[in-house]
Amino acid sequence: MIIGVPKEVKDHEFRVSLTPDGAGVLCAAGHTVWVEPSAGDGSGFPDDAYRKAGARLAASKEQLFRDAELIVKVKEPLLSEVPLFRPGQALFAYLHLAALPELTKALVEAKITAIAYETTEGPDRSLPMLTPMSEIAGRMAVQVGAHYLERLFGGRGVLLGGVPGVPPGKVVVLGSGTVGSSATRIATGMGAAVTVIGTDLEQLRRLDESYKGRIVTLAANQAWIDREIEQADLVIGAVMVRGAKAPVLVSRATVSRMKRGAVIVDVAVDQGGCVETTKPTTHSDPVHVVDGVLHYGVANMPGIVPNTSTLALTNATLPYIVRLVFAGVERAIRSDPGLEQGVNVANGRVTCKAVADAHGMRVEPLA
Repeated sequence: MIIGVPKEVKDHEFRVSLTPDGAGVLCAAGHTVWVEPSAGDGSGFPDDAYRKAGARLAASKEQLFRDAELIVKVKEPLLSEVPLFRPGQALFAYLHLAALPELTKALVEAKITAIAYETTEGPDRSLPMLTPMSEIAGRMAVQVGAHYLERLFGGRGVLLGGVPGVPPGKVVVLGSGTVGSSATRIATGMGAAVTVIGTDLEQLRRLDESYKGRIVTLAANQAWIDREIEQADLVIGAVMVRGAKAPVLVSRATVSRMKRGAVIVDVAVDQGGCVETTKPTTHSDPVHVVDGVLHYGVANMPGIVPNTSTLALTNATLPYIVRLVFAGVERAIRSDPGLEQGVNVANGRVTCKAVADAHGMRVEPLA
């Protein structure tokens, strides 16, 4: 099979979808890997490393898309990239289509098979390719939030860890899954006063036992969410529903009652966000302000720590890429129920119910 690794074009997206070592595994097995020149530069993987691994450098992005049977990306294609696809081609990437109606329709019209990292399941129904980026985003969310709490950047001027004689900053984490637990780890390590709100009592129980009383855990109900948000210095939105739009848990009215200079980092923004006032932003212009509250809504946070992110991503995706290229895309999907769950769009139809429901479209499950 011919595999294409294009250079990412999303704002400040420095990750690449395959390391040279990953490309080497595929090339050693007799497959052809085309890499767009400088695709790995941002992650610290120069073109020569791909050449030495056996990959070929494409003459252009257009040539790579024309020749490749499987396109492996990090982030969803921009609308400007969709015309490069051809019918029958396969795409493997983070898609988050429930929040992207125009892209969903464009991929349907392109008649490709689009497999989403974030909905592909492991044998135990885990999300093996979403987990590493969620871990990174959760840890980064507190780091970013602490930065914007500084007065220089418009924040309240609060040090999360406090100092002797001065209370620490209050961090509220909405969600107790991978993002939420990763954010809790960093916020607690910084000395913040942390409250985690979630719907999964078993996850909350594990967090409570792990931190031995150093954090507060609350079962989610709207009254408690509103109260805690209004008292927070930093809010981390860490809500995730598989493949679907994130539920809105924080209303505009609640935001209006927050402390001036408080910060919201909505990691759920790639699925629409769990805060009503969140909107997608970019690394070039990461923050917008509503009612004096700073909102950070960058959907590709791990893109600015690309070396770590690319290595972690390839660790997770390579076994699936190997399966797709060794068995062929269609056979691999038919033989693996978890990979089948990853198919969001196929041959001109939406096959993921959560995506179809988000856009009022008809769902046509794979036969």
